[in-house]
Amino acid sequence: MTTPLRLIAITSPRFLPGEGERIAALLSEGGFWRVHVRKPEASADDLCRLLNTIPTWCYPRLVLHDHHELCEEYRVGGLHLNHRNPTVPDCATSAGLSLSCSCHSLNEVELRKPKVDYVFLSPVFDSISKQGYRSQFSLAELQKAAAEDIIDSKVVALGGVTKDRLPLLQSLHFGGAAMLGAVWKR
Repeated sequence: MTTPLRLIAITSPRFLPGEGERIAALLSEGGFWRVHVRKPEASADDLCRLLNTIPTWCYPRLVLHDHHELCEEYRVGGLHLNHRNPTVPDCATSAGLSLSCSCHSLNEVELRKPKVDYVFLSPVFDSISKQGYRSQFSLAELQKAAAEDIIDSKVVALGGVTKDRLPLLQSLHFGGAAMLGAVWKR
């Protein structure tokens, strides 16, 4: 029996009306395991204003991409490492937070996967939210990576992911699927 894919929503980079309520709905009835809060241009105060609109029961299922220092105050579930925040802050290890990062090649997946709880591999399909951001992988490359256990339960597909593509991703041994455009463009 195959394990179901863990679904992850990634917030729009811009703040949206009613976003806190929508995040709670994704976690309560939308079938999402986590929501990654990605607001690369937001100040810490802006991010706090958003977090304050989200019910506290959601916090353990949120992952911050920026302003990692807020992890203790809001007791979020994880941190995402990126070029803006490449190092693991002390609060992550003391609080037992999950760590994730993004990868854009299969080589990068092999290098980074042992150091974090899960990685995003992107773009697996042509992006919905970023026009012109094309898939970097052929189906044959993904199948080969799955056969070689490069793609496994710690790898989350990102880029052009929609609900109708979930069976294909599961057949390729992805452990999860992350959605941005498919969630927020409705």
